[in-house]
Amino acid sequence: MRIQGHLFTWVAIFMLVVAIVYGVWSKEPVGTTALFLSFALMAMIGFYLVFTARRTDTGPQDNKDADVADDAGELGFFSPHSWAPLALGAGAVCAFMGPVFGWWLLYFTAPFLAVGLWLWVFEYYRGENQTQ
Repeated sequence: MRIQGHLFTWVAIFMLVVAIVYGVWSKEPVGTTALFLSFALMAMIGFYLVFTARRTDTGPQDNKDADVADDAGELGFFSPHSWAPLALGAGAVCAFMGPVFGWWLLYFTAPFLAVGLWLWVFEYYRGENQTQ
């Protein structure tokens, strides 16, 4: 994790230099703002990774003498298939069409958003994925 943190930090420094040069050279505010925001995001991720790497055990990716097999094993918990994100996404698409076609559309899509969110939040409390 330490290597990734340093990588993001170096990219953040590069983005800062590019943002300053671009801002002075072009005097264009939108691109300059986007580059400064890119710097801020890279710096935030890099700081988090370096900060977290100090408090966790050294992983195989930080050990120069590690083998590929040292990183084998369980990677974590991944959710099984679920239809809830599809329902929530369809409700969100219809809700975001509200300002285009009329705010009245939001009244009809709000129940779809609520049902999709409810299904996604409570998917491990019912059915075949229920946990004890």
